Amino acid sequence: MSQELLAKKAELLMTLRGQGINDTAVLSAIETTPREAFIPQPLFHHAYDNVSLPIAHGQTISQPYIVARMTAELALTGKERVVEIGTGSGYQAEVLSQLCRRVYSIERLRPLLVEADRLLAQLKITNYTSKLGDGAIGWPEAAPFDRIILTCAAPTPPYDLLDQLKPGGILIAPIGADQNNQVLMKYVKAENDTIEEETLLPVKFVPLVSGA
Repeated sequence: MSQELLAKKAELLMTLRGQGINDTAVLSAIETTPREAFIPQPLFHHAYDNVSLPIAHGQTISQPYIVARMTAELALTGKERVVEIGTGSGYQAEVLSQLCRRVYSIERLRPLLVEADRLLAQLKITNYTSKLGDGAIGWPEAAPFDRIILTCAAPTPPYDLLDQLKPGGILIAPIGADQNNQVLMKYVKAENDTIEEETLLPVKFVPLVSGA
């Protein structure tokens, strides 16, 4: 990595701390994940800018703050099985892989999934399993999960996915059909299967596409 990127990475970590990301494990995962590997080569010099960036097929790689915040809200201890809806570039999956027992990731666009699988294999990530499919359906054959994270916006609360969450589990998801009116939501399933909801912050994500 160039000295310029190293300096930008250090600056990014300071920025994240300033934005309230205090989980040292999450910060360490962000630090050790080579974000430049997950973005188009012409954008390499923006790899550690605290912004979302375009990737192939009209998708995006999320802003590092949002990745860090969503990951921190999952409250991972290293023992969890996590399902990610929307593999995208594979960046979020790589961050998660450092913090949980196994990541299950679902992507509907085959070219994105092929490239993410290649990158994660190249980075020697061994606790990652993926499949091509409809993320709105989840991964019922591997459920229940300790944690669920959506990296695309569901138009309404994802009850089908909440059904795949263990009691005591956490689901983090952007919610809202209008990209200009989305909020990041945290859902916690109680032992009696009731759901507690918490609104975290306004966000802007590409939509979750189902049945396509």
